[in-house]
Amino acid sequence: METGFDFSQEMHSWVSPSLIEANYILSLSRQELQQAVQAEMDANPALDVEDRATCPLCGNVLEGTFCPVCLVSQSNPADQPDRYGDMPEVMVDQIQTRDDSDDFDPLTLVAYAVDIRDQILRDARTLLDPRDYPIAEYLIDSIDERGLLGCDLDEVARLTERDRADIEAVVVVIQEVAPIGVGARTMEESLLLQLAYLEAGGLEPPPYIEEILTGHLTALGAHRFGQISRALGVPVEEVEAARDFIRTHLNPFPLQSQQARSWRTPSSAHYVAPDVVISIKDDELQVEVVDTSHFHLRLNPMYDRLAGEFGRHRSSTSANNKNGATAAGGPTANGAGGGSFVTGEDRDHVRTYASRAKLFIANIHQRRETLLKISKCICELQEPFLRGGVRDLRPLTRAVVAQQVGVHESTVSRATANKYVMLPTRKVIPFSDFFTPSLSVKDVIKELVLEEQRKGEQLTDRRICELLMQRGIRIARRTVAKYRAELGILPSTMR
Repeated sequence: METGFDFSQEMHSWVSPSLIEANYILSLSRQELQQAVQAEMDANPALDVEDRATCPLCGNVLEGTFCPVCLVSQSNPADQPDRYGDMPEVMVDQIQTRDDSDDFDPLTLVAYAVDIRDQILRDARTLLDPRDYPIAEYLIDSIDERGLLGCDLDEVARLTERDRADIEAVVVVIQEVAPIGVGARTMEESLLLQLAYLEAGGLEPPPYIEEILTGHLTALGAHRFGQISRALGVPVEEVEAARDFIRTHLNPFPLQSQQARSWRTPSSAHYVAPDVVISIKDDELQVEVVDTSHFHLRLNPMYDRLAGEFGRHRSSTSANNKNGATAAGGPTANGAGGGSFVTGEDRDHVRTYASRAKLFIANIHQRRETLLKISKCICELQEPFLRGGVRDLRPLTRAVVAQQVGVHESTVSRATANKYVMLPTRKVIPFSDFFTPSLSVKDVIKELVLEEQRKGEQLTDRRICELLMQRGIRIARRTVAKYRAELGILPSTMR
């Protein structure tokens, strides 16, 4: 056997780290990009934010004193819309008269943690009559560490000189605005409130669980499953299933649960910020990628100057070596750094972070340009939808957009994933709606069902399919059933 070396040529794909970073930046939404920018600024001292005047309403960069997004001038306060809404006049005056003089303490604007009982009282006051405020304060102060009321309602009625029915009405309001189960008078009532909340959310509990909670909770805690099964006349397996459900989904001490610790408001609304704004100006569609002050980055002037001087020094050293000159080794003194000694480690630090900052800024600019090109292409292809409504939505694929823009289909997928666009009607929709032609069909189905309700008729899925065929929409009956279910519309036998 013999060993030796041999040269050969082969081709293989290799993805550079810069390309991976560019694709990662492209896939981020506006809010995620803000977090990535903040993390990079904390890690890279060569990255800096360029100071630009921004709109106090939307955060967009002002063009002089004019905001192109809000379409108002920020130079004259009288021309600005009301930004404070229903805020009390005292708070508005404090905000408008605040300055950055020596007498102003910025710590007064720092938020503080609100006690959960104070939050419950604040929310309850929005639903109560002012004369019921003292009752609510007394009841909320009586909530113990478990989340249960530690007072007798008859005693509260005697102290406040009100009827017991009025006290119970205030208790119901407290239970509505508090974390689920908090404000109950007994543990059984707290568990029943939690059970009702889960049922309203679509979770199906085991049978006989209400009977177990109301009459056999002590026996359940003592694991006397046979006694409960004989009393209710059900198998032991049913009692064990109810026990497992209670152990998994219910909490006897609701104020100590993780949900109560992170509880802020009973509202479950989710908010999104548009990445692209589409508007109509002079009867033409205008596309703008939303930028904020966090995206106006620049290379730190000091790092930029040092990197340039180190680059010129390296070029001059290479030229001297090429001409036969001897370069000094070790720490050297040059113009960079004000004539002080600069080590090789310092040069590597400046060059590394300066290059990293330049690459990060270039990736953000590339993200903006790519998203702008794709958005303009979608506007051209879906212009009837943008000017009209969902009925004018045309079938469109990401492959078609990629071919029109001149990029790969995966680039279009990354650029539009988890991003939102604001339409000229000020409605915010995800980018995926542009590639979902079934929205127009769903809108027609919804209109047919509404007409059916007004006429008192019951249209079956087969009849809806026939009516769609008359309008030129050819889909199968099972597709109609699927779209109807996605719209939350019940079958004809249940409507």
